[in-house]
Amino acid sequence: MAQVLRRLLSVGDTSDALVAAAPPVPLREVFRRFWPYTRGGRRWLVPLALFSLAGPVVDAAEIWLFKIVVDDVLVPRDLRPFLWIAPAYLGLILCSGILGFGDNVTSTWVSERFLLSLRSDVFRHVQGLSLGFFERRRLGDVLSRVTGDVDAVETFLLSGVADVLYYVIRLGVFLGLLFYLRWDLTLLALAIVPLFWGAARHFSRLIKAASRERRRRSGSISAIAEESLGNVALVQAYNRQGWEERRFERENLGRFRAAMTSARIRAVYGPVVEIIEVAGGIAVMGLGTWKLAQGQLTLGGLLVFLALIGKLYGPVRGLSHLGTTFYAASASAERIIELLDQRPQVVEAAEPRRIGRARGEVEFDGVRFRYPGAASWALSDVSFEVAPGETLALVGASGAGKSTVAKLQLRFYDPDRGAVRLDGRDLRELSLTDVRDSVAVVLQETLVFHGTVRENIAYGRPEATQADIVAAARAADAHEFIEMLPDGYDTLVGQRGRTLSGGQCQRLAIARAMIRDAPVLVLDEPTTGLDVRSGRRIMDPLRRLMAGRTTVVISHNLLTVQDATRIVVLDHGRVVEQGAHDELLRRDGVYARLHRLHADGVPSPGRVPS
Repeated sequence: MAQVLRRLLSVGDTSDALVAAAPPVPLREVFRRFWPYTRGGRRWLVPLALFSLAGPVVDAAEIWLFKIVVDDVLVPRDLRPFLWIAPAYLGLILCSGILGFGDNVTSTWVSERFLLSLRSDVFRHVQGLSLGFFERRRLGDVLSRVTGDVDAVETFLLSGVADVLYYVIRLGVFLGLLFYLRWDLTLLALAIVPLFWGAARHFSRLIKAASRERRRRSGSISAIAEESLGNVALVQAYNRQGWEERRFERENLGRFRAAMTSARIRAVYGPVVEIIEVAGGIAVMGLGTWKLAQGQLTLGGLLVFLALIGKLYGPVRGLSHLGTTFYAASASAERIIELLDQRPQVVEAAEPRRIGRARGEVEFDGVRFRYPGAASWALSDVSFEVAPGETLALVGASGAGKSTVAKLQLRFYDPDRGAVRLDGRDLRELSLTDVRDSVAVVLQETLVFHGTVRENIAYGRPEATQADIVAAARAADAHEFIEMLPDGYDTLVGQRGRTLSGGQCQRLAIARAMIRDAPVLVLDEPTTGLDVRSGRRIMDPLRRLMAGRTTVVISHNLLTVQDATRIVVLDHGRVVEQGAHDELLRRDGVYARLHRLHADGVPSPGRVPS
C-alpha cells in the first residue's frame, strides 16, 4: 500500500503540475486558525452536548430493558412485567426520536452558520487580494478552494468535533454500565483498544497523503474546466478539443488514482478494525459463557453485556475512523490556510488621507516598476503630468508598458521606485477607495457581467436612478439599440455579453463610465477589436465622456490620438519622446516613423480629441 502511495505522489509532484500542493500545517494550527469562525454558534454547543449525553443514556436504558425481558419474562415465563416494559420501551423510542430530531436540526444550524461565516470571509479575503495574485493563479483552483475545500474544513472542525464529543460520551456511559455489570469482562474487552488506535494511527498517515493529492487534483480539474470552457470559441476555432480533453483527462486520472488509493487504504482498514473487534467480542463471549456455566452470570446479563460491548466498540471504532477523517479533511484546511495567508501586494496606509472628489491632476514621477518574478522593468524612469481637463496619449508598440501605466493609475500595483500622484498626493498615502472612485475606465477587453443591461450600466454607480441610467445610455449612443432588445433595459446580456456585438458591449462600457462621473478617465485601447464602422460610431460617445475630464488614452494606433494635448511615446518601458502631435512630426523621430507606418497601412476608425 505504501508503494502504491509513493507512486501516486511521484506522479503528482511533477514540476509542470497545474496546481501546486499546499504546504502541510499541524492539526493544532488548523484548529487555532478556524476555531474563531465558530463564534456565532458556540452557545449551541451546550445543547449539542446535552443531546450527545441524553442519546446514549436512552440507548443504555433500552438495552437494560432487554435484560429485564430476558431475566424476568423469558426465563421464568412470566408475562406480568411485560405490561410495563412494553410502554416503557415505546416511550424510550419516542424520546430517542425527539432527541435525534433536535440533535440533527441544531447540529445542521451550527455547521451551516460556520460555513456561511468562513466561506464569506474567504471570498472577502480573495476579493481584497491584488490583481497580481489573479494574474499568477488559476481561477478554477481558487474557486475549488472557496467551495469544496471550505466544506471539508467544516467537517474537520465542527462535525468532527461534535462526533468526537458524541463518541466520548457514549464511551463513558457504556463503560460505566459495563463496569457496573462485570468489571472483569470489561477489562478484557478493553484489552483490544490499543490495537484500534495503532491501526488508526498507521492508516491515517496514508489517507492524509492520498487526500492531499486528491484535493490538489480537484483544484487542477476546476482550473482546466474554467479555462477551457471560458475560451470555448478559441478551442473550437483551432480544433483543440482533443488536446483540452486529454489535458482534462490527465488531471482527472490523477484524481481517480488518488481516490482509488484512498479507497484501497480505507478498504483494508475496515476489515482490520472488524477483525480486532470480533477478536475482542469472541474473548468476552468465551469468558462470559464460562461464568454463565458457573452460575456467576445470568443469561440476560450475558446477552446485555455482549450488546453493550457492541455499543462500546462502536464509539471506539468511530473515534479511530475520525482520525482518518481529520487527516483527510486537513488537506483541504491546508489549501484554505494557504489562500488566507496570501497578502495583497497593495496595502492601504494605516491612516490614509481622504480627498473626496479629486480635481484630476495626474503625475508620474520617475516611476520604475517590474512585475513580480519578471526579469526586466516594465516601466523605467517614466515621468509625465496631466492637468485637469487635459488629454494625454500613451503610444508605442505592444509590450511598451502602456497598460502598465493604467494599472499603476488604478493602484493595482505600486511602483518600485518613484511615485504616482493624484492632485499632488502620492497614491500610497490616499484611501484606496478614493483613488479608485476618482477613476473611470474603458478597457481594451470589454467586461460585461451576466445580468441585465440596466445592471451592467449601474455597476459604475449602484445608487443610480433609472433616469440616470437612461441618460448615460443616451450619452453613450446605446439607448437606441437597447430599446430594440427583447426586454429593453431588462434584457439579459449573457455571460461576458455574448448576446451583444463588440461595439454594443463597448458602448455599454462607455455608459458605465459615464454614470460613474469620475474626474479621471483611462481609455485602454477603446477601439481595439472593433471594425471600422463600429470604431467610428463610438467616437462621439467617447468625446462626450472625455469632455471636462483628465483623460489618459492608451493606444498603439497613432491615428486615434492626434488631437491629444500631449503624446508620450513609450518604448520598452521608457519615455523616448513626448509633445504635441505636430511637434513630434517635425522632430521626425520615433513617433513620426510610427505615424507614417500607420498612415500608409492602417485604416483609422476615428480620432480621439482633447
